[in-house]
Amino acid sequence: MIFPKCSTIAASFAIFFFLALSYAEKAPYSFVKEATAAPAAEYYDYIVAGGGAAGCALAATLSASAKVLLLERGGSPYENSNVTDLAGFGMSLADTSPTSAAQQFTSADGVFNHRARVLGGGSAINAGFHVRASHEYVRGAGWYPALVRESYEWVERKLVFRPRVVPWQAAVRGGLLEAGVRPDRGFTYEHLVGTKVGGTIVDENGYRHTAADLLEYADSAKTAVFLHATVDKILFNTSYEKRPKAYGVMFKDSSGTHHSAYLNNGPKNEIILSAGALGSPQLLMLSGLGPAEHLKSHGIAVIMEQPMVGRGMADNPRNTIVVPTLKPMAKSLGQVVGVTDIGCYILTFSGFFEQPSTQTIIAQEYARLANQTKNTRTETRLPEPSEFQVGHILEKVAGPFSSGHLELRSRDPNDNPKVTFNYFEDRRDLERCVKGMKIIKKVIESDPTTFLQYPFSSFQALIELNLAIPSNTRPRQAARRGPAVSLEQFCKETVMTVWHYHGGCQVDRVVDRDYKVIGVDALRVVDGSTFNYSPGTNPQATVMMLGRYMGHKLLQERSKL
Repeated sequence: MIFPKCSTIAASFAIFFFLALSYAEKAPYSFVKEATAAPAAEYYDYIVAGGGAAGCALAATLSASAKVLLLERGGSPYENSNVTDLAGFGMSLADTSPTSAAQQFTSADGVFNHRARVLGGGSAINAGFHVRASHEYVRGAGWYPALVRESYEWVERKLVFRPRVVPWQAAVRGGLLEAGVRPDRGFTYEHLVGTKVGGTIVDENGYRHTAADLLEYADSAKTAVFLHATVDKILFNTSYEKRPKAYGVMFKDSSGTHHSAYLNNGPKNEIILSAGALGSPQLLMLSGLGPAEHLKSHGIAVIMEQPMVGRGMADNPRNTIVVPTLKPMAKSLGQVVGVTDIGCYILTFSGFFEQPSTQTIIAQEYARLANQTKNTRTETRLPEPSEFQVGHILEKVAGPFSSGHLELRSRDPNDNPKVTFNYFEDRRDLERCVKGMKIIKKVIESDPTTFLQYPFSSFQALIELNLAIPSNTRPRQAARRGPAVSLEQFCKETVMTVWHYHGGCQVDRVVDRDYKVIGVDALRVVDGSTFNYSPGTNPQATVMMLGRYMGHKLLQERSKL
């Protein structure tokens, strides 16, 4: 027998490893295809509309013993480097192209926001922080704790990692502890009061894993996934039943061709909406379920009046302090969080500018502050705009108490609906924001973070700096500089989204405790639109868990037939 040389073996192994890695990153599921390849009509046991965090987990679970169709209006995350690479986070959010993974919208409150348009949903465009809901939240939702834990672990085995904490995150962690956000919880997925390091879906190589990876659990023989498949409406049988019964959907592919998907005959077959807090109530309305007068104003036939569809829309207010730093900042997203006992959470990220103009604004503001400051540090050369590095310390208001509503703009499902969140309408949210900003002040003035900051980085100076950054379209006070600006005013004027919006199909208002749409048959909603409050510090883990949880419950019901 002739053995190859060691160098040849090494080369062969390297090629094999590279090909295996490429295969893993592209995840070329045989059952994921463009909707242009879909049949004109086909039958399934379950039709899941929305391939996001809940939809991918749900479809993968259901395929164990049922024929499942998953429809996603966006494309694949594996072919988009802005999604897969941590460094592309900001570029993904800034992408305004018609096929971007993050579809931009501005709420009626004047706050910039994004809506996922990609397989994997929000997990493909967010900060990737992974933390479970609190035990109190689980009890309040009426979920079975043992199945909840199993469902979280099912997700975590596939795509969650322990982060390598970068210096900025470590400094903020130390600052939170010094500010009294205790105890030190170390590393944990659990939602506990104190300061901790949580999980992340970004691995040590900076590669983002998304809910689309959960489809590796799916039975390829029983699963069909179509991309760029936009659901126009749900089809209802109203002829012979006492209640409307969903029996299929119509969807359009990227060429504009319509396709139909129908449910097989069977008492447990269902259509399940997992299109998110904007998409699910929007699709119910487009299908004739919602406030009757509003539907009629758009020429939509009313299948059933349901005035609570689109109600209870809420977005947790975020207010951020951008901190220019002396040292280069490694890019980091969710790693460290401070869970307070006063109704707010403190999070941080580094190395990203949310707007391209931010570096110029920082340079201009620092030049002004240097001219005003009367000490020896004014002789220090200020860096050029391109040299500025930043860390971000932000607070998220828990809950929140304030809520609004969603309305259709048109009958086009690709149009963003009009949504109003009514930030700080409930004064309790504003009070929590102020308390959170006071904690951030302590963190900024703490020893662990001070040595990273530029001169002139007093908390008041940073307030003025951040007031100059155009974070939304809301009006600002004309005289916005100096100590006259209260923290209340700062919260209201600089409010941003933390992308945790929810509501629109809430439990006990639109769906029951089993997530069945009230008043109709064979239709459920399983996603963040059903939440009354955002779970944990970040809802992503719980949305994926809920997809697995409900998929498991539905299979249990199916096994009893």
